[in-house]
Amino acid sequence: MRIMTLPCDGIGPEIMAATLHVLQATSEKCGLDLQFEEEASGFASLKRHGITLREEVLDRARTEFDGIILGTQSHMDYPPVAEGGRNVSAGFRVGLDLYANVRPARSRPFLASKAPGMDLVIMREATEGFYSDRNMFKGIGEMMPDPDMALSVRKITRKGSERICRESFKLAMQRRKKVSAIHKANCFHMTDGLFLECFWDVAKEFPDVETETVIVDAMAALLVRQPETYDVVVATNFYGDILSDLASELSGSLGLAGSINANADTGLCCAQAQHGSAPDIEGQNIANPTSLILSAAMMLSWLGEHRARRDLMDAGRMISEAVDQVLDDPAKRTRDVGGQVNTDDFGRLVADAVEAV
Repeated sequence: MRIMTLPCDGIGPEIMAATLHVLQATSEKCGLDLQFEEEASGFASLKRHGITLREEVLDRARTEFDGIILGTQSHMDYPPVAEGGRNVSAGFRVGLDLYANVRPARSRPFLASKAPGMDLVIMREATEGFYSDRNMFKGIGEMMPDPDMALSVRKITRKGSERICRESFKLAMQRRKKVSAIHKANCFHMTDGLFLECFWDVAKEFPDVETETVIVDAMAALLVRQPETYDVVVATNFYGDILSDLASELSGSLGLAGSINANADTGLCCAQAQHGSAPDIEGQNIANPTSLILSAAMMLSWLGEHRARRDLMDAGRMISEAVDQVLDDPAKRTRDVGGQVNTDDFGRLVADAVEAV
């Protein structure tokens, strides 16, 4: 299997190196023959090619590779799009139509958390919504008619809503058979109204799944009050982005949460850490690589499920269990979760745990 890697910005190269160490150990353990090829993105690509993400990189990812691992990006520091500052994450999600951003949030009994008992997955639609860099065929969905007025356009489509809802119900059938749809239809009558219409239409295909709808601001409170009651949560782009960060932090830390972007129809999948590029600790070898490691594990499991390959599913599970085994020992944790272990050492510890299985 060929995997494209894009370290990108900030701590991206450091957590990528730790992740690849784990994947190489897993490949040897499970006989996967994983092969990795690095492509420049972010500031490295801007310096070399004049743009943060080239179209040829997307073309290669689409046609030549089985999976993608995307490092962290410093979007806010990029130059304007006209000067080459393309949003790398959005480029992959829209360019490869990776509409399903899958973000689990799970508390661990051996780690302190503000939401014990949380074990949910937020299914976030990732190609439209309020995100102005991806909701137009040409141009962007923000504009300033005059210096004192800024407008933003939100795009919600039937296709986008139906397919993220359908993937959510499919996932719920493998879990605890409950899906919660997040909305603000009391204000956004047409856009969230369309999303809910699609949700209820798709729900008819899955009569065994319990359903509910929750207003987004109420959901923020309920995640704190009763996190254990949720299973699969489906949301449009903006709501899902905010709630998934909240859920991950409540369950232990944003640095412990994996994430993939996927398309069940094309079979494409991209692993991507939930957190940002943390430029303040760049190059210090102290970043927590857990999120990207778990994202890579999710990618292997997803590819295994969609290709009917038990070895890939087993490999993903093995990495996840190895991460928990390492985190269970306070002396083996990184600084952000109370330990003193460096980035590269944490990767080696997880790789050793995989090899010891």
